[in-house]
Amino acid sequence: MTLPRRRFLYLAGGALPLLARAARAEAYPSRPVRLVLPFPPGGVFDIVGRPWADKVKQSLGTVIVENQPGAGGSLAAAAVAHAEPDGYTIFLGSSSIHLAELILREHPLLDPMKDLAPISMVAITCFAIAVHPSVPAQNLEELIAYVKANPGKLSYGSAGAGTLNHLSGELLKSLAGINDLPHVPYRGAGPAIADALGGQIPMIIPAMTNQVLEFHRAGKLRLLAITNPTRLVIAPEIPTAVEAGVPGLVAQQVLGLFAPAATPAPIIAQIAAANRAAMADKAYRQSLVDAAVIPVTDWTPEKFNQFMVAEIARWTPLVKSIGVRLD
Repeated sequence: MTLPRRRFLYLAGGALPLLARAARAEAYPSRPVRLVLPFPPGGVFDIVGRPWADKVKQSLGTVIVENQPGAGGSLAAAAVAHAEPDGYTIFLGSSSIHLAELILREHPLLDPMKDLAPISMVAITCFAIAVHPSVPAQNLEELIAYVKANPGKLSYGSAGAGTLNHLSGELLKSLAGINDLPHVPYRGAGPAIADALGGQIPMIIPAMTNQVLEFHRAGKLRLLAITNPTRLVIAPEIPTAVEAGVPGLVAQQVLGLFAPAATPAPIIAQIAAANRAAMADKAYRQSLVDAAVIPVTDWTPEKFNQFMVAEIARWTPLVKSIGVRLD
């Protein structure tokens, strides 16, 4: 039977609101979730992010990992901040990216405290001070002495200008009284590590990972110290920078999950629950420890915000004294 056109339009008009309500009520997630990482493959964000994506499949379904490097992680942060706030684009960000936008840019790409909603914190990482084996320094004090005796001979690489890797290098120079140790920014730790292995750059300050530790133990890099307040369980032989003779050289970054600020609270809660389930798995937490990463299970968004307030107060004087800007 063929319906008259007016009758068909009437019935269709009545069905449209029902279809719209059904679409809005569609269970989350109903399609793959995209996890954006702010640096190229080969660094700590990959080491944390890819296993996390695999671990939460039972809760969130397929999670596609996408690397979007650039601007010290800020390009990825801005892209996520401006994405549709529907839970299908989330970000593995860090306190160091927040810090860069808040104190290093005159024209920020975003306001991370307003444009990104913190979901859950996942891990804490520190940084390593590492040199190519050709550098004649067996510990941090010898490195400082060598740099001072040979001004301009060494430079150090980092994951990018304005990253906490970079600021850790500048803090080392400030505390040790080093005047001539140029900084070479890379587009992520992976490329910097590759050049250090090849001897193209004599010194790097990467995030501490099991990969960096393996290069050290294989004699391809020499790890002199880490910026953690305490030694790492996986690397008890590596001293902290404070132990190695530079009091005050402590730097950590908190890695966490973020979503566009307008993402509905129930979706934020669902992703947070998936993360809690992952972090409750003892084997998964041990895998992070084995990767030289410190898992965190008790950091609320409020605690992260308090940490950021303290970090801004701590790093702003150094940034002003060295005059580093990203724009």
